[in-house]
Amino acid sequence: MSTRQTIGRKGEDLAAQFLEDQGYRLLDRNYRFQRAEIDLVAFDPDDDNQGGELVFVEVKTRSGLGFGEPEEAISEEKKEAIATVSRAWLHERRMEGAAARFDVVGVVLNQDDPPSITHHRNAFFG
Repeated sequence: MSTRQTIGRKGEDLAAQFLEDQGYRLLDRNYRFQRAEIDLVAFDPDDDNQGGELVFVEVKTRSGLGFGEPEEAISEEKKEAIATVSRAWLHERRMEGAAARFDVVGVVLNQDDPPSITHHRNAFFG
């Protein structure tokens, strides 16, 4: 596994744990359709017991901020690919029309400090 893949996997693990600690239920990891992938699919229960919504999560991890914040690396092309994969995920599970949103979790792995995690709800298409 390359260093980049190792950093990405660590970031996804941290993001998954972060979301679970916030009460989300993790449904899927690294779901692929054609040549695209969604890092995490989770369920965010509604606090007032009105249901909740599916959350398609893109995780961006950096080992420093020399190239900017992790979430700045999501291009319009990547957003469209995530939308396509999310439609496939919903179709495969016969959940078309379910309440859903797209979030981004940015993870910065600081060398001497604990990782920094930033969660952006409704990061795009919202």
